[in-house]
Amino acid sequence: FSKDGQILVTSGFDDKLIWWSVNDAAPKPLREVTAHKGWIRAVAVSPDGKLLASGGNDRIVKLWNMADGKPVAELSGHELDVYSLLFHPDGKHLLSGDLMAHIRQWDVAGAKEVRKLDAKDLHTYNGGQRVHYGGVRSLALSADRKQLIAGGLYKGTNPLGAVNEPLIMRFDWETQKVLKKHITDGVKGVVWRNVFHPDGFVIACSGGSGGGWLLFWNAGDEKAFHKFKMKDTAREMDLHPDGIQVATVHWNKKVSICRLEKKPPPKKK
Repeated sequence: FSKDGQILVTSGFDDKLIWWSVNDAAPKPLREVTAHKGWIRAVAVSPDGKLLASGGNDRIVKLWNMADGKPVAELSGHELDVYSLLFHPDGKHLLSGDLMAHIRQWDVAGAKEVRKLDAKDLHTYNGGQRVHYGGVRSLALSADRKQLIAGGLYKGTNPLGAVNEPLIMRFDWETQKVLKKHITDGVKGVVWRNVFHPDGFVIACSGGSGGGWLLFWNAGDEKAFHKFKMKDTAREMDLHPDGIQVATVHWNKKVSICRLEKKPPPKKK
């Protein structure tokens, strides 16, 4: 969405970025830009609303003028497909995560790479099937900007058979040190989206051969403190600004909204 909420930009496997007017009764594309060669996997809007970032299977991150769709810069360096994008709240830096599980930090104004974080546990190469598998599927920065989380999968023993488990890696923003690896028992899937709740814990949406799950971790814990099984496998999630409602997108072409509630105290005997 644009900063004023009036414009929506979508992307897909057809190489295109498409601008839409949100308030039109019968929306039609305002602008179409052939942006990448192949699937566009991620888009993000800068904090000031002036820039749009896009990345995809051509391994390039591109910056666009949000107002008119004109190209601003190309950021090259990823070895494999770009899966996730996140603007730093300062607006000066952009993060991009790829299939190789590399997270690159870019200086937006100079269109240059600043540093690279390695989330190698999120990447698997299967020699028998000859496929790279996993990657950084989601990125989020804590409210105090001191920690970065990257979500995806691990234990990818059979990529083509979707045998894998969700994993989130937590980094110290300054030192790049891995602070924690968040896992969960009894769930097969991929972290498609992870976010920080305003109260500090992490929420993730997992979907895959094990169905759809909402997973919850405290900062210092390896294993999830709560998991919620949904009716159908999930591929996307977002948290409402109220911190209570969670929207999830499912394989059955439906969107579900869940409400977070505190666990009631145990009944007195």
